[in-house]
Amino acid sequence: MQKIKGFRKFIVTTFLGLISVCLLAMMASAISNLNLPEHSLVIEHLNEFDKIRLEETLHLRQTVGNDVWPGWGDADIPAIQYNEEYAFLVGYSEPPNGWVKVPSNQELGGPWEVVSDDVFSGQVYYRQLLPAPDVTPQAFTVLVGDCWVSSIGTYDWMKISLTQTIRQDLPAFMRPIFPAQLFVDQLLGGSDKYISLSAHEAFHAYQGASVPEKLTTAEIAGRQLENQYPWDDESLKADWQEELDILAEALRSTDQTMTVDLVRQFLLLRANRRESASLSPELITYENQREWLEGLARYAELEIWRRASDKTYTPMLDTSMLPDFDGYTGFYTRWSQEISQLTMMADDKGDGRFYYTGMAQAFLLDRLMPSWKLQAFEENIWLSDLLDTASRK
Repeated sequence: MQKIKGFRKFIVTTFLGLISVCLLAMMASAISNLNLPEHSLVIEHLNEFDKIRLEETLHLRQTVGNDVWPGWGDADIPAIQYNEEYAFLVGYSEPPNGWVKVPSNQELGGPWEVVSDDVFSGQVYYRQLLPAPDVTPQAFTVLVGDCWVSSIGTYDWMKISLTQTIRQDLPAFMRPIFPAQLFVDQLLGGSDKYISLSAHEAFHAYQGASVPEKLTTAEIAGRQLENQYPWDDESLKADWQEELDILAEALRSTDQTMTVDLVRQFLLLRANRRESASLSPELITYENQREWLEGLARYAELEIWRRASDKTYTPMLDTSMLPDFDGYTGFYTRWSQEISQLTMMADDKGDGRFYYTGMAQAFLLDRLMPSWKLQAFEENIWLSDLLDTASRK
């Protein structure tokens, strides 16, 4: 009897302890949410951390970019960063007005003005007020004149705007207590990840400068065909799951013969899935195009981080001033997360899964056919075509 009473006391004490911890966590989250920033601390020019991240992105690409993709490191790619009010343009002398969205060719913005009281890497840079809060260059690539320019939100504004979006999407009773800032910090990561994301957009600019028609066509397909894709088809999702699992297994494999066998299984599963779902030629091409466009940019994002994590690469000295920069030491944690996420994309609606399947195929091509990049920008050449060739050697 004494043992039973003791056990009951233990259960009650543990339960009350858990309740107390939960209540304290909710209170701490609620207090933290009261102090969430609503605006960037610096709005009218790039802050010092913005400039360090930009300079490190350029330094990283110029140092190892050609190893990631031939010619990428040598390419002259200006950059736009934007916050809630301004777009800032660096690396472009006397730019023409505004920017042009791709692929709509919509001209937006107005004259660029010199930021008179600031410089970037000792050079002048430019800014302009955004036409409206929801009219931005977005995270992609745009044309300024005839130059392809990378575009991304500033680090601070990305965190603020994403936090605001998440909170708005929550039920009203959850908003005061949900740890939005902690969630966003985990999602976006620190400066290492932001720099790699900036490289992602710079690769899109390189795709546009190298093969503008292929990029434009792939982006148009994304706009026109995404709503036609049978995302909710349960049989298709089950087939996709098999495909994703095999891709992940191939990425984890360290045996070349086994990797080739897994790649062949992947290609067979892909062909069978497309046939079973009766995907039209247009939707099959849509898959290929999105893998080429976003999968390759995701590959560049991760591969440049991987090379930066090598002990032979030295970040710029000023990166030591960034409070959340880890010298790219977290690559293999990120890599493990990417492979795990790949296996969870079968239920995802939208082209997010193609970021992962394209990226995965690119890394497998590095192992099986190192010269694949010489063909990847050719018309009507897709990653699965190259992987099929590689698996037959």
